[in-house]
Amino acid sequence: MDKPNSKAAQDLTTLMETTMQQLSHKFQATSDQIVSRMEEMGTRISDLEKNVSDLMRQAGMDECQTGEKMTPKRP
Repeated sequence: MDKPNSKAAQDLTTLMETTMQQLSHKFQATSDQIVSRMEEMGTRISDLEKNVSDLMRQAGMDECQTGEKMTPKRP
């Protein structure tokens, strides 16, 4: 009776290894996708900050630090 139990254990081990490999591949793909989206978001935020800065300069506004009021530049 050792043989059937041994075969079942081998089958279960093979199934678990396959499942873990599939999960690992899915996790890696998801991780890569998240990193890619974060990099894209960082680029978009940088572009947005540049555009806001350009608009403020065109409007004659002082660039301000967090918490300061924006006031028009005086000539």
